[in-house]
Amino acid sequence: MVPGAARPMPNSTAPRPRPRSSKPLPTTVWFPDQDEPNVAPIPGAVLPAWAIDKIRTEFAGRPPPRPAPLLKVAIRDTAPGMDARIPTTPFTTAADDGDATARPSLLLAELHPDTLPETAPDVPGHWSETSGALADGWPGFFDRAHRLLPERGLLFLATRQRRDSGRLTDPLGALIAAARTAGFRYLQHVVVVYGHPVGDRYVPDPPADASRGVAHCDLIALAAIRHA
Repeated sequence: MVPGAARPMPNSTAPRPRPRSSKPLPTTVWFPDQDEPNVAPIPGAVLPAWAIDKIRTEFAGRPPPRPAPLLKVAIRDTAPGMDARIPTTPFTTAADDGDATARPSLLLAELHPDTLPETAPDVPGHWSETSGALADGWPGFFDRAHRLLPERGLLFLATRQRRDSGRLTDPLGALIAAARTAGFRYLQHVVVVYGHPVGDRYVPDPPADASRGVAHCDLIALAAIRHA
C-alpha cells in the first residue's frame, strides 16, 4: 500500500455494478446497394423494392435466385370493414407452388402513417376467436394476422414516423404492444434508409409523401407463437 493512502473500510458500502437481466434487442440498418437505381419506395408505399427483396432472402434464409414467397398488404385505414379495402400483393417465384400465398409464412404489412396510433391502444388481455374476428382497428388486425400465419411464421410491420403539430411521433411501441397481446414475439427492428451513396456519405432521397425530416422507415420483425 502507498504510504499515507487511506485504508478501505471493512464494511464499505461502495456501489456495485448491477447485473444485466437482459440484453437489448439488436437494431440493424439497411442501406441500398451502391448501384441500386430506385432507393425510395413507389408512391403510396413504405418499403422500397430492394428492402422487400432482402426480407425474402435474409430473414427466410433463401438464396437470391430463390427468394421465399411473401404476401404484402397495404393498410391505409382501420375503420370497420378494413379487410375488404386492404390491397394485397403476392411476391413469388416461378418455382413456387400455385397456392404459395394461401397460408403465407412471411406476411408484410405496410402501414400508412395516418393510420398509426399516437399512444398505446387499449387492448384486452385475452381475445376469443369470435371477438378477435369481429374486432376493428389494430387489435383485430393483429389477431387475424396471428391466426393466418403458421407457427413461427413471420409478420413484418413497415412504417415511418409522421409529423404532428411540428413534432415527430413514433408509434412503434404501441404497435409492438398490440402485436404481443395477439401472440407475437418481437424479434428485431430494422431501419431502412431512404438515400443513396455519394462518395463517402449518404444523400437522403425520401418519398414525396414522407413528413419533413424523415429519411428512413422502420421495419419490425415479429414471430407468431402458439401457447399449448
